[in-house]
Amino acid sequence: MSEFPVNVGTMLFTMVDPHRGHEVAYNRWYERDHFYAGCMIGPGILSGARWVATRELKDLRFPESSPFAEPVDAGSYLAIYWISDEQADEWQAWAGSQVWWLYQNGRGFDERTHAQTGMYDFAAASNAPHHGVPVTLALDHRYASMHVVVSEPSGDASGATLARDVHEGPVAELLARGAIGLATSWTMKGADGPPPADDQQTSPMALGAPGGSRQRVVQLLFSDLEPTQAWDDVRGYTAAIESSGLGRVTFAAPFLPTDVGTDRHTDQLW
Repeated sequence: MSEFPVNVGTMLFTMVDPHRGHEVAYNRWYERDHFYAGCMIGPGILSGARWVATRELKDLRFPESSPFAEPVDAGSYLAIYWISDEQADEWQAWAGSQVWWLYQNGRGFDERTHAQTGMYDFAAASNAPHHGVPVTLALDHRYASMHVVVSEPSGDASGATLARDVHEGPVAELLARGAIGLATSWTMKGADGPPPADDQQTSPMALGAPGGSRQRVVQLLFSDLEPTQAWDDVRGYTAAIESSGLGRVTFAAPFLPTDVGTDRHTDQLW
């Protein structure tokens, strides 16, 4: 991936809604306890960041019906974590035990519902001209927005093939337009193996919608522009994926970074 030995190998993607009336309590619990105790202190974690979708941003999501989020506007908060390519399995085993320990010791938060949570392996990254932030540092760069695009490959193609092909074509065209600085692609961890165990065996709560095909590709598109300033380019990119015949877009959504240490945006979710 690079000439440096520290590289991201796996991503944890977890998109959640606090229950109405519990927005502030959830935000404080997550960023002041769970962000660290449930993820960041684990082995192999490189970085993490939280993102939020206000009502205005949720209204931009498409398509109208999505297997990735049911309904499509589910998921107000999104936490993303990078895990070292050498310790992904170790971290996942630790996290499975840690989340149960936290809940058993009164450090869970029941007033929330997962919209979509999963582990993904790094597949590809591309930078816009004159934008040199590597994927390993993306969560520390403090981008002004991030845009999630989920696609499923056409025919019998694999997620890895779809990721490769979109980076050679539609991604290159997207980056040339200038609104997106870094495009990253991720495939489901264990996509070619048996389905994972039932959520209730691995987590104290259900982990959200099924998500669609196990060959889906989750893309995180990072921008130094505000979400609405980059959204036209993202929409054009999703149209290019579908018109190319490479795949079908099943979810597209813009996010803002949270303002860490504040309750900003907690009154704008619905």
